Amino acid sequence: MFAAVAVFFTSCSDDDDQGIVDNLPLGAYDNGVLILNQGNFGQDNSSISYLSNDFATFQNNAFLAVNPTKVLGNTGQDVGFYNDLAFVVLNASNKIEILNRYSLEYVATIDSGLDNPRFIAFANGKGYVTNWGDGGVTTDDYVATLNLTNYTVSGTIPVIEGPERIVENNGKLYVAHQGGYGYGNTISVISSTSNTVSNTITVGDVPNSLQVKDGSLYVICGGKAAWTMDETLGKLVKINLATESVTSSIDFAVGNHASNLYISDNTIFYTQDSDVFKMSLTASSLPITSLFSTVGQGVYGVYSFAVENNKIYVGDAADYNSNGKVYIYTTTGTLENEYTVGVTPAGFYFN
Repeated sequence: MFAAVAVFFTSCSDDDDQGIVDNLPLGAYDNGVLILNQGNFGQDNSSISYLSNDFATFQNNAFLAVNPTKVLGNTGQDVGFYNDLAFVVLNASNKIEILNRYSLEYVATIDSGLDNPRFIAFANGKGYVTNWGDGGVTTDDYVATLNLTNYTVSGTIPVIEGPERIVENNGKLYVAHQGGYGYGNTISVISSTSNTVSNTITVGDVPNSLQVKDGSLYVICGGKAAWTMDETLGKLVKINLATESVTSSIDFAVGNHASNLYISDNTIFYTQDSDVFKMSLTASSLPITSLFSTVGQGVYGVYSFAVENNKIYVGDAADYNSNGKVYIYTTTGTLENEYTVGVTPAGFYFN
């Protein structure tokens, strides 16, 4: 129907009107950011909030508004976009809810073949989902492959303990092994052609976030915290993807455990406790002072983080039990907007 309408408007418009057709939104939740709220662990109160790019429209419980008879699930972990679909990974529910990414209308559910699912990526026409299995067992972790035609788990790829964040580049998947109840220090490389682990790259302890930029993989490793009684240094690691080797590694100072790596243009952003830092992509040392602190907003540990369209998005989980907050800053650290969202805002997904 949408295609027919588009043809109708095109055929009835002169050249000056072509932009009107091109700018038609694909749905009520196009041109904005979806905010996934984890909810309370053990409860089916995960939710999705929506904020338009111009900040004129904000809506909590958007999924429920569109699908009033459906429950999203327990502990929303991640969202992956594939074509016009959004794949919502529900950790404690051991399922993935598939929605139209622009209307949030329910499409399908994958509820078998997943065990403690974490994060999702796509390559070579397939989906890939990291799974912890039992967090106390070191030998049952895997990456599930998804058939994107019939929405089923089509296979599993055994990996070492604690697969977390996963990104794709040129048909390969890069999986950060943050660790289950133990501590990881590696990146697994998976071929989407053979669906096997083709290489393992050692980085620093507890790799918690990663992003590909200009043929390199950047990884922030938080290091082991002091309370483990075996504290280790955090690291910012750069990996050449052509050779799959580490080309640089910068140590954080003792006691500094960074997370939330995000690269925008040629700038690296990351967080440390309540502070936001930035540095040039080509810098050989870490910044001494932060860009800004979120303590003024009562944030005592940035939970989720993103940089988009020259805005910095910070998710505050507060007490992890009541509704959280989202704060939006300029890239110089000026607070512009704040919103109350659902329980534990876990991620920002720009639609």
